[in-house]
Amino acid sequence: MTTTATKRDRLRNILGGSAGNLVEWYDWYAYSAFTLYFAKHFFPSGDRTTELLSAALVFAVGFVMRPVGGWIMGIYADRKGRKAGLTLSVTLMCAGSLLIAVTPTRETIGLAAPALLIVARLMQGLSVGGEYGASATYLSEMAGKNNRGFFSSFQYVTLIAGQLTALCVLLVLQATMSEAALDAWGWRIPFFIGGVLAVGVFWLRRRLAETESFENAHKEGQAKSSLTALWREHPREFMTVLLLTAGGTLAFYAYSIYMQKFLANTSGFSRGTASWISAGTLFVFMCIQPLAGALSDRIGRKPLMVGFGIAGVLATYPIFATLETVGSPVAAFFIVLGALVIVTGYTSINAVVKAELFPAHVRALGVAFPYALANALFGGTAEAVALQFKKSGWEQGFYWYVSAMIGVSLMVYLRMKDTRTHSRILED
Repeated sequence: MTTTATKRDRLRNILGGSAGNLVEWYDWYAYSAFTLYFAKHFFPSGDRTTELLSAALVFAVGFVMRPVGGWIMGIYADRKGRKAGLTLSVTLMCAGSLLIAVTPTRETIGLAAPALLIVARLMQGLSVGGEYGASATYLSEMAGKNNRGFFSSFQYVTLIAGQLTALCVLLVLQATMSEAALDAWGWRIPFFIGGVLAVGVFWLRRRLAETESFENAHKEGQAKSSLTALWREHPREFMTVLLLTAGGTLAFYAYSIYMQKFLANTSGFSRGTASWISAGTLFVFMCIQPLAGALSDRIGRKPLMVGFGIAGVLATYPIFATLETVGSPVAAFFIVLGALVIVTGYTSINAVVKAELFPAHVRALGVAFPYALANALFGGTAEAVALQFKKSGWEQGFYWYVSAMIGVSLMVYLRMKDTRTHSRILED
């Protein structure tokens, strides 16, 4: 993007990149939203918790590829451009979604069914691993210096919108189809939808403008991006991204992705009620992301992250413990919303904080790889760990685990500089 580009051009490209991000994350979260329906077709056991645990382990397997995707596609976005990285990631996501949509059940093809499901999730994991770094870098670089927190927050707006869209598709299907039909074949519909939407996003992303930061770095012939260069030149920043992400991503997956299952499997709400509570709280959560991002442009990034860390450590156990016995959907709604308001201190600004830590020639890789590694270790395993604690009879152990990891990230937030005033993007 040239220096003469107008604010309208910048906004158009930010919105275009965000729209593609929405579809990427819809495809990713459709798996989680419909697990309650398709788990028994791939992992039949007769016990719901065991079936959900098996499906959750496959969800976690997808995260194994996220560091690989962050590594390979982060380098690709640093060398070929942010636009090229975004286009490649949505192509892989499309292929993974369509594979899930057409894979026969275990009753039909035996063990090949869960095997193909794993292959599809590995492809989607590779895609999302690269998507985060490319989109976080693109939005942060495309935004002006005075509104970088605000515009970069749209990464999580679209991430949550993708999750919310998956839930809305679930609610529509629950309202228009019988439980028997949804259990039998209706769960395939969202994956077909995701594949078709991804094709449209492919063409949208091919029309995006490249960022000025990448073009300047490319013209100046800066050192090429590589994992060796990242670790040799920026080890402190690498570890900062890894550890600041650990508690934040675990809290996000615990409060949002796992919460739908927790409400149904522990609190005792019906699957439909649990879906409505999740959809309502996620909608409010999505709307407050830009408000928190704009606030960070005024007071800095650090106060928001520290606020999340303190509140997360103190409130996580009481939130889950109260939800165990809550009987009112309205009460459950506000308790879950409170948890999501807390995690907003991380979600709204984590993308820009990471992007502001690295120079342009290694930025996409620096954002993507340690973030994806933390997600593989803590975010992607959240459901499986929670269900394993439940299966062992000590569900409260998960609450302490989440609190402890938020505490680890809080230590990082307290020690790091505020990237709003120490931004490497300003050097571009």
